[in-house]
Amino acid sequence: MIETLKKWDEELFLWLNSFHTDWLDPIVFQMTETITWIPLYALLIFVIFKLDRPNAWWILGGVALTILAADQFTSGFLKPLMERLRPCHDPRWEGLMHNYGRCGGLYGFVSSHAANTFGLAVFLNRKLKGKTKQLRWLYLYAIVVSYTRIYLGVHYPFDILLGAAIGTAVAWISWFFIVFVKRELIRQALK
Repeated sequence: MIETLKKWDEELFLWLNSFHTDWLDPIVFQMTETITWIPLYALLIFVIFKLDRPNAWWILGGVALTILAADQFTSGFLKPLMERLRPCHDPRWEGLMHNYGRCGGLYGFVSSHAANTFGLAVFLNRKLKGKTKQLRWLYLYAIVVSYTRIYLGVHYPFDILLGAAIGTAVAWISWFFIVFVKRELIRQALK
């Protein structure tokens, strides 16, 4: 069963990775870089303070917790545990797949980019639910950043899907944690 899933994953990767053009390569590569998204992060901080100033630091703390936990779980625990080579490090794909830019670490299961971006999107949409529906586009941001990883040849599709699932789960756990801790601190302060 696992071998069948792995085969499908590899075939889907080769198919998705084949859709590239030379002029788009540097653009997609830049889209996967953190520095490119700094204006977006600055905008999100502004929006958080504008929508919910009294709770803004709690929200930013929840975002930080989500990204820290998702990133450490994927990069610090799963990648060394699973030891699945990134497609760009796998000699079987030499000449069959497209890799632009650098390849990254040796192992790629699961995608930290997917975990972090989906964690951010889910946490902010959950925490600011009822205050705005304007942050739903963050899911598109997460999808685009995640797809760049396949396009660039550094992740298989299942790496992305499982990274997104982990980011989603961590975001929900962080949301519950932030809500609980804040409620308990307020309760203690009112005693």
